[in-house]
Amino acid sequence: MNVLSIKRLIWLLIVALTLVSVARAETFRVDDIRVEGVQKVSAGTIFNYLPIKVGDTVDAQIIRNAVRVLFKTGFFRDIQIRREGQVMVVVVQERPAIASIEYTGNKELKDEDIEDLLSRNGFSTGKVFNQPLLDRVTQSIEDEYFSRGRYSARVETTITPMPDNRAGITLDIDEGRRAQIREIKIIGNQQYSDAQLRNQMSLDTSKWHSVITHDGRYSKAELTADVERINSFYLDRGYLEFKVVETDVSISANKQDLFVSIVVAEGSQYTVGKVGVEVVGDIARDDVAQLIMLEQGAVYSRQDLIASQTAIEEMLADRGYAFANVNGIPEQRRDTAIVNFTFIVDPGPTVYIRRINIIGNEYTRDEVIRRELRQLEGAVYSLSKIRRSRERLAKLGFFRDVSIQTPRVSGVIDQVDMLVEVEERSTGNFNFGVGYSGSEKLLLQAEIARENLFGTGRELRFKVDHSALTKVYDVAYRNPYYTTHGVSREVFVAQRDVDATEVDSADYHEDTTSGGVRYRIPLTEYDSMALSAAVEDITLASTVDTPIEFGDFIDNHSQSTTLLLSGSLVRDTRDNRLFPSKGFWNRATAEISFPGSDLEFYTVSARSVWYRPIGKNLTFGLNGQLGYGAGYGELDTLPFYKNFYAGGARSLRGYKARSLGPQSVGTGKQSLGGSKRVVFGGELKFPVPGLEDSRDKRLVLFFDGGQVYSKTESIDVSDFRFSTGLAFEWMSAIGPIAFSYAIPFNDSLEDNVEHFQFTLGGLFR
Repeated sequence: MNVLSIKRLIWLLIVALTLVSVARAETFRVDDIRVEGVQKVSAGTIFNYLPIKVGDTVDAQIIRNAVRVLFKTGFFRDIQIRREGQVMVVVVQERPAIASIEYTGNKELKDEDIEDLLSRNGFSTGKVFNQPLLDRVTQSIEDEYFSRGRYSARVETTITPMPDNRAGITLDIDEGRRAQIREIKIIGNQQYSDAQLRNQMSLDTSKWHSVITHDGRYSKAELTADVERINSFYLDRGYLEFKVVETDVSISANKQDLFVSIVVAEGSQYTVGKVGVEVVGDIARDDVAQLIMLEQGAVYSRQDLIASQTAIEEMLADRGYAFANVNGIPEQRRDTAIVNFTFIVDPGPTVYIRRINIIGNEYTRDEVIRRELRQLEGAVYSLSKIRRSRERLAKLGFFRDVSIQTPRVSGVIDQVDMLVEVEERSTGNFNFGVGYSGSEKLLLQAEIARENLFGTGRELRFKVDHSALTKVYDVAYRNPYYTTHGVSREVFVAQRDVDATEVDSADYHEDTTSGGVRYRIPLTEYDSMALSAAVEDITLASTVDTPIEFGDFIDNHSQSTTLLLSGSLVRDTRDNRLFPSKGFWNRATAEISFPGSDLEFYTVSARSVWYRPIGKNLTFGLNGQLGYGAGYGELDTLPFYKNFYAGGARSLRGYKARSLGPQSVGTGKQSLGGSKRVVFGGELKFPVPGLEDSRDKRLVLFFDGGQVYSKTESIDVSDFRFSTGLAFEWMSAIGPIAFSYAIPFNDSLEDNVEHFQFTLGGLFR
């Protein structure tokens, strides 16, 4: 006899004894009711449940029924009803209250998972203890382990009495060993092999490397998902009547081995017959028909059907029909295995945006968010404008997450509200970098920036670069909405001092003071133009050790003032500025010194990055940089301080920063940079294992290549340098952090190789 049977027998005995006692009671009129034994349960609660009231005439049967009613509340372990004259006395013994719940031994199930199971079963501290409810909780936890392939999991419970009629509950969890899938059998498939169908499944049999790959682990949820994947596989290949007849999971006697079988019925392969369109309202049939991907005579595909319905719904949603109903109705001809389709299109009413509500912005002003929205209050609903609004907000870089919902307005069929919810991130960044170079010794870089100054969207930046060679101070202030039409203006001043005599480098002195203004003018939703004007005042000085490549230029142009004009065109379709998964960013830039300046030269450059999602969590990216510069008028070369460089985390990883390209003659060769640059690369970005849900961390497999050339050198592919490696990128609270390990695979003895590189600050491509 098990524990539950014994408990049930004791309960029946108590009830029987109670009934015996009350059976002797005579019929009497109740003049008063008294309750005894209550501690936590109030007497009023008992009176509410008690089916007997003062003034009632009761007998043994009525009292028996009252006892049953009170027992059903679950509050009491014992109940007695006796008569004292004309007073009915209800004596109760309460069940203890749950004082604490502790659980041990859980590793696979997190604490929050256990707490969720307890909550779903209504088992928590403060509530009345109930043994059947505890048994149900125990079974729920074991069932959860069973669904994960741990069929030997067991939960032992301990009930510890405590003062004041309370009890402490301890759940001792033995997770047991996870059963391994030894065999997956598919039955009934004729058109496609077991291997083809197994490729659609995430579940797999246990192998020698399963300790690392986790193959062989069973999950009920994964099996359900695999069945749906197989179903989709067949439906996308024309098997309209396909179904999974049965799934079976059997376990060995020792509960360590699992055997999975899936029984399928393929049916016939269908081709598409006639495709018709029926439209309710004023929508043009041709507008609908051109979006249908099902073609007469082609093999039927559910994927094409769904894509067709989605395309039609999105077209209608972009025209204001937010609640359009599109159904592709099939007509099966089993004798010919042909399926005809009629698309029934009901656009519904034209929908308007009643109100735009913004939540989650504790620091950022509403106006900063609203000016990025392309969907406006009172306007017709537009799906593309709503999506574009979310993209623009995400690209600001002020928010970790942006979501837009459009709930219906109650009682109205043609209005919705637009709910914009943002999760802010810190926009006050302190970016810091430390390094060491044999030529420049200790390298320090610091940048204090406020991208969202006082929540206005404006940016204030102060940057310092400090080394034995170079000292740079840069201050800039940018207003992204200098005009109401979105023209931005940035004002900047900078001071740059170079003293190469302090390091083991080619000697020269440079003192540059510059200042100017930049404007960015939006052209379309994705295109913009930037114009800038700046004045540079430069003083150059040579020493006895200045290399000839620099010395001749310094002798002729020791002091110069140059008015620089620059312009650029940018097209940006990225879905996110920090961690884009799709789209591209292209920029073409031209810079020229104004004719009549002390130095007359120009540079042109182009940069492009392109992203494409691959599956759910993979992003593939390509990038490229081109640059060219030269002098004009009386100047026959590009000033050496305007040269292009390559190498380092910003361009070609695996080589020291700015180290590639032409070198100075003589001993102690130093990189001079060049007037031509070609840099390119490819990246595969994916989540960090175990952190798949993280939005601010990722791993990157990369391939970099490129080179820099002097004025007299021609671009030669054989001179390109290449590297490959792995990088970790993290958008931390203090700015983006990147670690990379690169392996150059065609470096020369003259190259400065640097395998490991670390950067803290705005470094992402």
